[in-house]
Amino acid sequence: MQKVSVVIPAYNEEKWIGKTLEAILAQDYPNYEVIVVDNASTDKTSDIVRGFSDARLKLISEPRKGLLFAREAGRREASGSIIAQLDADCLPDPKWISKGALLLADHEDWVGVTGPYVYYDASPWLRTITYLGQVSIFKFLSIFVQTTKRGGVIIGGNCFIRKSAIDSAGGYATHLDFYGEDTDTACRIVKYGWIKYTPKIFLKTSARRLQSVGFFTVLGLYGKAFTHALAKKDLGIAKEHEEYHPR
Repeated sequence: MQKVSVVIPAYNEEKWIGKTLEAILAQDYPNYEVIVVDNASTDKTSDIVRGFSDARLKLISEPRKGLLFAREAGRREASGSIIAQLDADCLPDPKWISKGALLLADHEDWVGVTGPYVYYDASPWLRTITYLGQVSIFKFLSIFVQTTKRGGVIIGGNCFIRKSAIDSAGGYATHLDFYGEDTDTACRIVKYGWIKYTPKIFLKTSARRLQSVGFFTVLGLYGKAFTHALAKKDLGIAKEHEEYHPR
């Protein structure tokens, strides 16, 4: 059974990280580790993580601010053959790792599996419309961009990636900003195999970004990132920069 490395970037997540760790440490999968990357937090995030006594849990530090700096630090630390990307405000059900790992085990030509978010703290209408939109639109986009050789689609905080694929792609593009990073990662790994989008890999997460930034603003920013991928504009795709390669 393949080992899974769950990588959780965390910047000032003292409000959320405890519940997320409780959920991820209650998984029924027998072979996994959890790597929390403290991304220059100024609150009690690290203290809360240290309060958990579990041999599977590791806390590391990445002083350079940025989601992909944190994910890259987690990738370099990971000892599993599968990297599970998880955000610090998510509540995975106990079978989340099992579902993702077993899907990859059953399909050797897949390099990643991903699925929709369920915004557990959103209003009923927002929770419903976002879930249905993801299930229908993202599934279509995933098939379309892969069959037309334009790239791939992953949900950044809810996916399982073969470590060999992201390693071969040179790691994460640390020069990128938040929006578009998941599209870039998908485009990096898709040349090594298929990425499966499936509602089986659903994940409860907070709607805090939609609520603070605005639903239509967030939708527009993500839409722009997808458009760039379809147009094959520069998102850092498959660039073999020296700093991406561990020594």
